[in-house]
Amino acid sequence: MKIIKQIEALKEQRKVLEGKKIGFVPTMGYFHDGHLSLIDRSIEENDVNFVSIYVNPTQFGQNEDLDRYPCDFKRDKALLEQRDVGYVFFPDSKEMYGDDFYTYVEVEKLGTVLCGKSRPRHFKGVTTIVLKLFNIIRPTTAYFGQKDAQQAIIIKRMCRDLNLDIDIKVLPIKRERDGLALSSRNEYLSQKERTAALLLSGALKKARNFIQEGWTDPVKLSEAIEKELQMSPLIEIDYVGVVDLEKLERIEKIDPNNTLIAAAIKVGSTRLIDNFILGEI
Repeated sequence: MKIIKQIEALKEQRKVLEGKKIGFVPTMGYFHDGHLSLIDRSIEENDVNFVSIYVNPTQFGQNEDLDRYPCDFKRDKALLEQRDVGYVFFPDSKEMYGDDFYTYVEVEKLGTVLCGKSRPRHFKGVTTIVLKLFNIIRPTTAYFGQKDAQQAIIIKRMCRDLNLDIDIKVLPIKRERDGLALSSRNEYLSQKERTAALLLSGALKKARNFIQEGWTDPVKLSEAIEKELQMSPLIEIDYVGVVDLEKLERIEKIDPNNTLIAAAIKVGSTRLIDNFILGEI
């Protein structure tokens, strides 16, 4: 496993890999089983594998958790060394953005709803860094988790609109035994907050059951999810969204083949997201 910190050094290494299937998993590090499932799938399906570890400042807004985002490269490196990962790209911000960076990439409309409504600069930062990483690594296939479903949908749209010849694969959410979606931010939660946070996955599970019972009204479903989340005074609801999978627009009727049901909450100072989909991203 080679650890590379400079863009030009990585590009030189990439030249000798022409003709091979290149898998890529972009991460911000502090790996959990969700990250590792993406890396394992990439290893399974490709000749050579790249993992990036970079906490991207342009996707954090003011008063967000950039300064305290969990980082432990030594731990992450040890986990990668247990796998057949070829290359780890571990740049710093000076390497990625320099001192006079002016150019950003934005997928309009899709980045202004759901998470984008309360985090207005977030997806602009995500698409910019992901496109930069795609241009540097030039993968055949890139792997993302369904927990960040809006992000995956936006990145797929970016690849489509900008004619990027990269296959985007979205893998299922990995969860703790109690149902909480795995997230690096779970580390922030106190025991009481973690107990409250379980209402998020629980509310979505009940919503799925309601759909299986025949519910088709998105407003009624949203209200049912909100009612569950309001059971804890520790929870502040950011949004509950029932939208179509392609354009992330509100729908009149739940489509069993094309609907995203997603929610975001704050528990104390920690923001958590979760979702389920009807259909396939």
